Amino acid sequence: MTPRGVKTNKMPEKVSGDHVRLAALGGLEEIGRNMSFIEYKNDIVAIDMGLQFPEESTPGVDFIIPNVACLEEKKGNIKAVVITHAHLDHIGAIPYLMGKLGNPLIYTTRMSRAIIEKRQSEFTNAPKLRFQEVKYGDKFKISENIELEFFGVDHTIPETIGVVVKTPIGNIVHFADFRIEYNEAGDPQGIETFKRIGDMGVHTFMVDSTNAEREGRSLSEKVIEKNIEMLIKQAQGRIILSTFSSMLTRIAEIVKIAERLGRKVAINGRSMRDNVLIAKNLGYIKTKNKDTLIAVEDINKYKDSEVLILSTGAQGESSAGLMKIVTGAHKYVRIKVGDTVIFSSSVIPGNERGVQTLKDNLARQGAVVFTSSIIDIHVSGHAMKEDIELVMRALRPKFVMPVHGYYFMRFANGQNAVAGGVRPENVRLMDNGQVARLTKDEFVVANETVPANYVLVDGLGVGDIGEVVLRDRLMLAQEGMFVIITTVDRKTGRVVKNPDIISRGFIYLRENQELLDEIRRKIRSIFGRIPHHQQVDTDYLKALIRDQVGQFLYNKTKRRPMVLPVIIEI
Repeated sequence: MTPRGVKTNKMPEKVSGDHVRLAALGGLEEIGRNMSFIEYKNDIVAIDMGLQFPEESTPGVDFIIPNVACLEEKKGNIKAVVITHAHLDHIGAIPYLMGKLGNPLIYTTRMSRAIIEKRQSEFTNAPKLRFQEVKYGDKFKISENIELEFFGVDHTIPETIGVVVKTPIGNIVHFADFRIEYNEAGDPQGIETFKRIGDMGVHTFMVDSTNAEREGRSLSEKVIEKNIEMLIKQAQGRIILSTFSSMLTRIAEIVKIAERLGRKVAINGRSMRDNVLIAKNLGYIKTKNKDTLIAVEDINKYKDSEVLILSTGAQGESSAGLMKIVTGAHKYVRIKVGDTVIFSSSVIPGNERGVQTLKDNLARQGAVVFTSSIIDIHVSGHAMKEDIELVMRALRPKFVMPVHGYYFMRFANGQNAVAGGVRPENVRLMDNGQVARLTKDEFVVANETVPANYVLVDGLGVGDIGEVVLRDRLMLAQEGMFVIITTVDRKTGRVVKNPDIISRGFIYLRENQELLDEIRRKIRSIFGRIPHHQQVDTDYLKALIRDQVGQFLYNKTKRRPMVLPVIIEI
């Protein structure tokens, strides 16, 4: 028995009769690539279509997206694609996958639609998307058997929605990414909506697990805004504030604060400029004065004490706006002694070194740096333990399926569900590709799986990078490459001149002449054993060189570079 009674999965027998099929194609064993589907008879609802950023095990890859092979063969049955909000881990795969799925109707909010359409316009061969805009409280009967009802949840981007998928076996509730906002008195906001949904009856609750193992409850965004306002008031010179380009709720408040304190706001970074323009057009970013938002190239028209620069690059990305400023590559902005730099973001795991280098370089150039480890200037958009338990008590679901996170996060969320009143045996910890069959009284993880492996996007290639290519890339990255170019006489099979050797990432040739001489002698020995009357079989010889030289190099260095033999016949 695991802690607090949450049981790991077993594989029961399939259920028969009236049931709903439920599966995740991503988001259950990683952060990102969020996508799931709900199927009843000939009706399918897909929820989100996100990407995942590359890992150490996927060098050279741009993005990782869900495998939708199981839906392609049933694309005519897809009645709706629900997009909960416009973060890339929920919308990033749309340009790559919607064409494969027959371009079904997308149900989402006005804000999400605008961001999705802007991104889609960058893909010239992608289909023109079809949308049904939704508002909080909207209901849509999408087929004879399925109805969708939408409600609002708090997150870091406006118009984030949750959805109730009403089916003949019961209501399946998906909360998207969410957090609980608290007012100044400490009272949770939005709970009445969740209680109303609970009163409708909840068969299965699919709940965000990103912060499930973190104790406590979410810090109010109002606290973050007050602290940012205090830092802006204290700053004597320019302010450069860096955050995620998609945190439009906070960006809107920062613009308000800056205007109230008499500062002009310049947006630095293409993705942030695009998002701010969309939010401004939709009325989420409002200014009293027309010249509050200025172009970056105009900052020198104002005193330093009148300027605030909102910038991308808080994760230390080499091509982002803040890094260009720090390295002197920015056309209009340089760090000045006395600049205040505020990091209103958390550090994504894996980016620690890049962020630390960025902060070091800012400090070397005389900037005063503030991060969330010094003062509360960032709060996550994902609910913590107390928040999740609170929602469980409001919804009162029969079954809980933790989503959005690694297994240990989802396991912790199972414990939160139990603490919130869910029976331990009704928590379901599934993996990507596992299929559940839901009846009115059961949630059975069936003896069935669908493909949910990584689909890799590399440049213009989608899904054409397989395990062999990744293995080669990892070998090149870890052990290097060793190329042997041998010129031979086509008639006699004899080596015409000394083999040429190229090494990249393995050894420095000038300092290893003795090793190179031994390899050349070994090559001549291999070719010397070929009978004069026998025609040269180049494929066989390449394999022989690869094996024998590879083993020789391992014996000498205990490393296994990629050995690439090249035979030139003359």
